[in-house]
Amino acid sequence: MNAAPAPADASDRLNLLGLDRKAMAAFCVEQGEKPFRASQLLQWIHQRGIGDFGEMTNLSKVLRARLEDSCEIRPPEIVHEQISADGTCKWVLQTDAQNRIETVFIPEEGRGTLCVSSQVGCALECSFCSTARQGFNRNLSTAEIIGQLWVAQRELGIGAVTNVVLMGMGEPLLNFNNVVAAIDLMLDDHAYGLSKRRVTLSTSGIVPALDKLAEVSEVSLAVSLHAPTDELRDELVPINRKYPIRELLAACKRYVGRDHRRKVTIEYVMLDGVNDTPAHARQLVRVLSQVPSKVNLIPFNPFPGSGYRCSSREAIQRFSDILQAGGLITTTRKTRGDDIDAACGQLVGQVRDRTRRTIRLAAAS
Repeated sequence: MNAAPAPADASDRLNLLGLDRKAMAAFCVEQGEKPFRASQLLQWIHQRGIGDFGEMTNLSKVLRARLEDSCEIRPPEIVHEQISADGTCKWVLQTDAQNRIETVFIPEEGRGTLCVSSQVGCALECSFCSTARQGFNRNLSTAEIIGQLWVAQRELGIGAVTNVVLMGMGEPLLNFNNVVAAIDLMLDDHAYGLSKRRVTLSTSGIVPALDKLAEVSEVSLAVSLHAPTDELRDELVPINRKYPIRELLAACKRYVGRDHRRKVTIEYVMLDGVNDTPAHARQLVRVLSQVPSKVNLIPFNPFPGSGYRCSSREAIQRFSDILQAGGLITTTRKTRGDDIDAACGQLVGQVRDRTRRTIRLAAAS
């Protein structure tokens, strides 16, 4: 049904995969076509997963020939696939000649969640994250972001993905324009038609970009907090030195506005002896007391050289009990895909590190 994906190297052809409705309409007008052609193209590309212009039968032969000459549908290319014992699927995707990213599909009863990357590597340096240790190369294009969903639908079947979380490699809000365009396609009824409640953006806390996001989107928000005090969060999530907890949580309140049905998901990785004591839990209750939120406790997924251990089950349960007694909705994330390094914080891909972070870490070890 679909054309095989071309290599992810640079091409002179315009990749229509990355055009949201507004950009696609402008492209159609440039081609001398009516704007409604944009909806038709979006449907063929995203709803039906068609990568061959020749199969787009409600377009004129002249237009199809013109598209064949100057355009393409070019997603990232799968170079490796791993299936976990629990059914989680991880794809390593080639984005260009030197870089690869990872995308993870998590099947559950009644839903299928795709964890999408937004950057090649990550520009932030969260100390407990394997992705951060790979350094950073570049932002992903809109086509490379939405292309992960396109590939998943092709591999799993149309409709298999019911939820998308921007929780893969990278900080989404540091790639603002491309991420927002990709989100627009995820929500567009002529593309993937996902509910805004089924698309979640996870951020470490880029406050100005979070306020900007509130102006253009209402997708669900998750915040990587991981500590109840600035002193500890400065160590675990260094961006906190620029945007401390008070500023970040104020931005979270602005994001959800006055809609009492909306809550921010607070992500909190459980690190043995670092942030998991009853005192930390009580501090977190105080910090979140005025924030419409729910807390997701994440058992730490180890990787070589991390220097951290996962909190014990007893410590996690004790922490959860204190939060719930303090009035916070609290869940503990079930670890999925850890046997194939597909769990939270384990994605690494292949990054040509422009930051020299990998060299610095090797020298310090």
